[in-house]
Amino acid sequence: MTFYQELKLNQAGSKELIRNAQNNKEKLRHIVIYLFKIFITMVFCMTFVIAYSKIWGNPNSIVGVVVLLFVLVFRNVDLSVKTSHAIAYLIAIFFILALGPRLCNAGNIFVELLVNIICIFILLFIGCHNVKMFNHSTLILSYLLLYGYDVSGYSYIKRIEGLAVGALITIVIYYRNHRKKTYELNLSNFIEEFNLKSDRTKWQISLTIAISSILFIARLIHLPRPMWIGIAVMSIITPFPTGQKEKVKARIIGNIFGALLVFLIYKYCPDVVYNNIGIIGGICVGLSATYGFQSMFNTFGAISIAATILGFPAAIFYRVFNNTIGAIYGLFFNKYFCKLLDNIS
Repeated sequence: MTFYQELKLNQAGSKELIRNAQNNKEKLRHIVIYLFKIFITMVFCMTFVIAYSKIWGNPNSIVGVVVLLFVLVFRNVDLSVKTSHAIAYLIAIFFILALGPRLCNAGNIFVELLVNIICIFILLFIGCHNVKMFNHSTLILSYLLLYGYDVSGYSYIKRIEGLAVGALITIVIYYRNHRKKTYELNLSNFIEEFNLKSDRTKWQISLTIAISSILFIARLIHLPRPMWIGIAVMSIITPFPTGQKEKVKARIIGNIFGALLVFLIYKYCPDVVYNNIGIIGGICVGLSATYGFQSMFNTFGAISIAATILGFPAAIFYRVFNNTIGAIYGLFFNKYFCKLLDNIS
């Protein structure tokens, strides 16, 4: 395997190479390439997000994160439709990302419920037809991040500009990397294949209603950081239901240990460590190949940001509480809602 091919591997692939090395020299080579890959990825990601913050303002740094997700994912992954249709779908997706989260935060909880149902379902319907691509982890996560880091007024105008540029960048990369692929599917095929007896359709409806309903409940009881619950639900209700209980346990335990680590860093480490805890967490996520460790290190940046709004103890509590409730809710909702759909079909 060449140096470039190793750089393209994910964490699990790189770690498998390291484990299966024939000798110490080969293992050292794989480790060096793996660490170099993490380093250049972190530098690129930080530079990209910082550039977005500088151009469109700090309140819109999350737009840089969203666009970065699209760039990293859609350079390798496609939408399983003709390229001309895929470009139209990407435009529609960015339009929803620009409009949906703002409407949710501007309206009452019933307006939010309706908007979330419509927007999340459309994202899943046009962007996740091939469930093996796991595109929902990009599309729905981006929607929830923009929902959770909402802006208004002049900052919202700048957000629209940033998303428009992001759409253009994504379309250019998508066309360059996928234009030679031949797909016969189009929107009419998607509609024809929409069937309550289909596992894909049941998953799309279940995830839509689960996220929309839990966000409605969270807003109803004024629960801080409701997007955390939505993201937890999204991570549990996947197109392939095997291993859901294990993921629930891993997410809950990961968030508990992550919150504990953040607390220890805050109390006993120098300020410079805590001030850069988001970067530390990002590096550790890059080194993690399992869901539990990724959940643990994702708490670092999330708690540090939430602490500026809620205060430090509250940020830790709600990070653990919201993820626990979201993971359990997603598990049971999906189980019983799918049974309901089976009875209806």
